[in-house]
Amino acid sequence: MERKQYQLGDVVQMKKQHPCGTNEMEIIRMGMDIRIRCTGCKHSVLVPRAKFESKLKKVLRSNPVVQDKDE
Repeated sequence: MERKQYQLGDVVQMKKQHPCGTNEMEIIRMGMDIRIRCTGCKHSVLVPRAKFESKLKKVLRSNPVVQDKDE
């Protein structure tokens, strides 16, 4: 099974909807855990990477440029 490729700033589609009605989330932090923010109501959730990967359906929009923190 091929792993889905995602990076910081991507907008992803999850298998289940957020209570606000959308299933699109933006990745705002990556590490052992991944923080995602709902594109509808802007609520953010910290999810373990393994759980995130199992709940991820597909990457909708990739972030073309990840901005450096030095800028």
